[in-house]
Amino acid sequence: MTVTIYTTPTCPWCKKTKEFLKSKKIKYTEKNVSSNLKAQQEMIKKSGQMGVPVVEIGKEVIIGYDPKAIEKALKKK
Repeated sequence: MTVTIYTTPTCPWCKKTKEFLKSKKIKYTEKNVSSNLKAQQEMIKKSGQMGVPVVEIGKEVIIGYDPKAIEKALKKK
């Protein structure tokens, strides 16, 4: 299962999302959209959003800090 989180260094909700994933022992790839233009464009294309965090679990995209949606998507995988 592939989990990717699009973040910025100053985003408090990004930090909460990463802490949540770590608490569940879920490995993830973090992409900093403030310093990586390619990741920023990728995130916008997938989510239609410019806000972070955006979590991608498999092909499911979750916008914002949403533990229930993250858990639901993880159970599908």
